[in-house]
Amino acid sequence: MGTEKEYRELFDRVAALRGQVAGKLANELGSDPKLGDALLKQLDDMLVAVETDQRTKPGPADGGIASLVGIGDTSAPDLGQTSMPPGVDAYDETVASERVIAVGDLYYLYQHERIGVFRVVQKLQELFQRGAIRLSDGPGAFGLYRFDRRDVLRYTKRDRIDAYRRVLGYGRGLGSANARPNTDFHQLFTQFNNQVALFWRDKRISDVIRERAYDPSFGSVAVVRRGGLDLRNNLKFTSYGHLNVLRVEVMQLLTEAFRILGAEDVRDLFGATNAWDTVDKVLIRYFDERLVSSPRQRMAVTGRQVLRWLAAPHILETTRSEFEALLLEIAEPAEEWITSAQSLRVADRTSSPGVLPIDRQRPAGVAAESRADRPVTPRRNGHRPGAVTLSRRD
Repeated sequence: MGTEKEYRELFDRVAALRGQVAGKLANELGSDPKLGDALLKQLDDMLVAVETDQRTKPGPADGGIASLVGIGDTSAPDLGQTSMPPGVDAYDETVASERVIAVGDLYYLYQHERIGVFRVVQKLQELFQRGAIRLSDGPGAFGLYRFDRRDVLRYTKRDRIDAYRRVLGYGRGLGSANARPNTDFHQLFTQFNNQVALFWRDKRISDVIRERAYDPSFGSVAVVRRGGLDLRNNLKFTSYGHLNVLRVEVMQLLTEAFRILGAEDVRDLFGATNAWDTVDKVLIRYFDERLVSSPRQRMAVTGRQVLRWLAAPHILETTRSEFEALLLEIAEPAEEWITSAQSLRVADRTSSPGVLPIDRQRPAGVAAESRADRPVTPRRNGHRPGAVTLSRRD
């Protein structure tokens, strides 16, 4: 921990160095703006290194209060000799990446749950147990038997729905163990994807209009960063608990379900060529549903890619060129997620460069991503065609 005078002189020297470098390289900076970014990056790194070094040095046992107020032999003769702490760790650097990655996997699982993968396997189990389908000793039949026997070892359907509600805010009611639902997630996730897509649309336009365009108004890094930090901070506390274990188990369950649906004897029942064909044909035949498999599956894949990117420290990159290079990884996934969500009317594309206020409300015309969004099929004698009563376990 240094003194107040050393603290002040450090920033004065850095400011003078920046002014001197900018003056000597004025012509080069005008023709190559990336050179300015590189120089500022090096100066910022030097400043951060000095501050980190000062933060690790041991300070006075009393925190410097004695020298400040003039008590004892360590009393400072002037303000410049008092101890000056450099500050505390940044808030946005304290998010654990493994928890955000787990949320990405849970989002992936939620979209497959909404497609109806687990309902399809449960329906096949019901038909298999009644002897209503021509399955006996093939790999699909044996897989259905094992799937049913392992029910007691798995989280239940209710557990999964409660986790989606607690972490993602999707569905209705309370979350796991009556926790508060994370109702802000969907709007923050939509906002971040919109800002990433808008950033690259603006950048492409600027590249077409002007060669080597470098106007900050064409693609705002600050708005994208704020949207990403808002989303990541939202997930900071909701990703605690049994989420990591649950998503590993349910990912294994999903893999097992697709192994059954893609088995040769199961595919032959429906004339399907792969597991997804089996899912679609069962949903149409037994649930009379309008298929949303394609957009939902793409939302699952691209949404998980975006959340995985957010788990890395890329969002804190301050150099524009490096930030753009890192952000390019999710440019297309973000655009595709918005397009898929638009087709399901669960998100809207915005051209607004602003960020969301803290006391935000859901904008009019944008539907919430909830269980209420499922297509409603006409009822016959008080029941929907093909509807079945779901047990607590899949």
